[in-house]
Amino acid sequence: MNPLYATILAGGSGTRLWPCSRSSRPKQFLDFTGKGTMLQEAFERIAPVIPPERVWVLTGARYAEMAREQLPALPEHNVVGEPVGRGTAPPIGLAAMLLQKIDPGAVMAVLTADHVISLQGRFRRVLLQAAHVATRGHLVTLGISATRPDTGYGYIERGEMLYEGEFSTYRVVRFTEKPNRATAEQFLSSGRYSWNSGMFVWRVDSILVEIERQMPELYAGLREIVSAWGTPEQTKTLARVWPALPNETIDFGVMEHARDVVVIPVEIGWSDVGSWHALWEILPHDDDGNVARGDAILMDVHGSLVHGNGRLIAVIGVDDLIIVDAGDALLVSSRERSQEVKKIVRELEKRGWQQYL
Repeated sequence: MNPLYATILAGGSGTRLWPCSRSSRPKQFLDFTGKGTMLQEAFERIAPVIPPERVWVLTGARYAEMAREQLPALPEHNVVGEPVGRGTAPPIGLAAMLLQKIDPGAVMAVLTADHVISLQGRFRRVLLQAAHVATRGHLVTLGISATRPDTGYGYIERGEMLYEGEFSTYRVVRFTEKPNRATAEQFLSSGRYSWNSGMFVWRVDSILVEIERQMPELYAGLREIVSAWGTPEQTKTLARVWPALPNETIDFGVMEHARDVVVIPVEIGWSDVGSWHALWEILPHDDDGNVARGDAILMDVHGSLVHGNGRLIAVIGVDDLIIVDAGDALLVSSRERSQEVKKIVRELEKRGWQQYL
């Protein structure tokens, strides 16, 4: 089989996990589980099948050194800092072109640094199967078995089965981005839909053909950047060309209209940790359904998450709350409305309170 490489996307600001996730250190560089930062966990769970020299990390330029510090086993040049955020299509395309220079037959797994995956052995098996499918030229997406009509995820409809195995592979019929509740309920009841995990596997030549066909401006800009890679002009060219690249996701820019897309639906204990509620769901609970990190005393408290930062937090007689102490900022929210934390971030921006961002 063609060599398998990994590209870990480590950009993003993680605003829904404020006040811990800040612009200076967003959620992918934080330890929420006690097992290492989210970036470190993303790296460690693929280590048994992909060696460090075949792992690349793409992140914001301001976070590149932080990524290198957290992943000392990674070759220094395998961390690429993006001058500005341009969505997921440009960094994925850049990684594909760089890998093609190294190994024209490379198979590339696109992963993210802000997911939690509890069934790691199963995840590695499906990753290897996806790589095998990708060698045939398919663009493979990993679909997460939908368990509820969640309106916060994109959905993938599957059609005919192409390959049967431990993890069967299906032709993709269509992608649907974040449907309303009624539509999500229809998707769930049909049994044909999976959540879009944002994880992909493909041959680098296959994805680059699609990028050139559908996003020629992006392709041309990436060619200019890669032509200067490894020369004294690398940094200057990246800084000049990158900000002018299209700001687009790989889903909208390429995958929705790609010619040969398949999905492998799988259950791997996946969460995108997109809110404090999501974190409460995946962390171990006590007998009252609480999750407590740091020094906390909980009396007659149920279904709550308490996340401390050195100070004692004492809580009495409340249910279903999120309480997060970041030292200079305190968040108190109902658990079900924790997605709205991003509204707090927007209000901080509006007021110009940069010290809290």
